[in-house]
Amino acid sequence: MPIRIVSGENLPNVPWEPRPADCRDVVWRSQRNPVIPRHASPTADSIYNSAVVPFRGGFAGVFRCDDRARNMTLRVGKSQNGFDFQIDDHRLEFECAIPEIAQFLEGYDPRVVPLDGRYYVIWCNNYHGYTIGLGWTEDFERFVQLENVFLPFNRNGVLFPRKVGGEYLMLSRPSDAGHTPFGDIFVSHSPDLVYWGKHRHVMGPKRESGLVNWQMTKVGAGPYPIETSEGWLLFYHGVLTTCNGFTYSMGAALLDLEKPWVVRYRTRPYLLSPDTLYEGVGNTQNVLFPCAALADPATGRIAVYYGAADTSTALAFCQVDELIDYVRANSDV
Repeated sequence: MPIRIVSGENLPNVPWEPRPADCRDVVWRSQRNPVIPRHASPTADSIYNSAVVPFRGGFAGVFRCDDRARNMTLRVGKSQNGFDFQIDDHRLEFECAIPEIAQFLEGYDPRVVPLDGRYYVIWCNNYHGYTIGLGWTEDFERFVQLENVFLPFNRNGVLFPRKVGGEYLMLSRPSDAGHTPFGDIFVSHSPDLVYWGKHRHVMGPKRESGLVNWQMTKVGAGPYPIETSEGWLLFYHGVLTTCNGFTYSMGAALLDLEKPWVVRYRTRPYLLSPDTLYEGVGNTQNVLFPCAALADPATGRIAVYYGAADTSTALAFCQVDELIDYVRANSDV
């Protein structure tokens, strides 16, 4: 049976560039990178680690925009082709019926997930420490904030795009008050998007061999998982601590469809690591941080948006069958 994407709408206009003739990698970069430069909004210092979904024949998303006071804000952006975005110059504002959580200080590193006819926004929310915020929109105009998902400290919250076993699932990475020199991915269950429990360990850094490797310090979930015939395809970031600080790279894993805390395959080598100027030089050097993916079931094409050097947003491409074959052939669970 051919490997295929089994859920989601067909995207005939998914952003795409063919693999360059001189490229042998299974994932390749856009020649237009960075597709969203740091000053795409005149009030932004940087635009990165952001989320994009299909919307009304084009694309929309929620973007991390650090403003020129270097405050971390969330903003709305829209595009017809997935390359050229119009980013709002003002901060996204949520309606919230819960006064205790309505006035949060900061929001960053969002994900957006289409689910149950809404677009759910998940972000890192500063509420007496960094935790996972949750809200929704139906039109990218009005946004409603729900209860925070977890206690501080937690980051990289990623909601699954459908219920599994009749429950909502969310990936996250418990952390600390700083830059977190550790980190494992867990999955949590909820009947109603308010109360979360039945936490299960998914995967952690690769330290068993004692050898230096690209994902030995911490790992975190990236875009929401893509449902394929072979399992949930999860792009994730892995971190290596070097003498010059953290280096963030991208890998992929295949999770079991019914028990997504079971990792069936996981890349031993990275898929992409910072080796271009825009990934290596910026507000934070050597960061490649995947946050969103667009997948076209009809063609198997996948476009991955990632933050580059905590400064701009870049784009990479792959084919689902080639990628899953690669993950299987180069796996170290």
